Amino acid sequence: MEKIARQGLLYDFYGALLTEHQRHVYEDVVFYDLSLSEIAEEQGISRQGVHDLIKRCDKILEGYEEKLHLMEKFEQTKKLAREIQSLTKELSVSRNMDLIHRIEEISGEIIELEAH
Repeated sequence: MEKIARQGLLYDFYGALLTEHQRHVYEDVVFYDLSLSEIAEEQGISRQGVHDLIKRCDKILEGYEEKLHLMEKFEQTKKLAREIQSLTKELSVSRNMDLIHRIEEISGEIIELEAH
């Protein structure tokens, strides 16, 4: 996954666990694409300070994902939902009732993902 996209998703899932200052600086980099110099000037800190803060936030957010796996579960759920969508379209055309069994299995997998 592209780094910025991954950072955005990690922030969506775990950003609320960062301090207000960390969130503000991280948003400026990830969502507003501001340069380290622009952020440093705005925050009254050095470019190196901004760089270190972003690295620290990345490490914190990745640590949460390693422990909680919310992003991974979300991606798996999306994949399974797409498969259900595809199978229901196929079912409406083919009327193959065997597809119902697979749809039930997939929905069970989704429920299990949420339980862990």
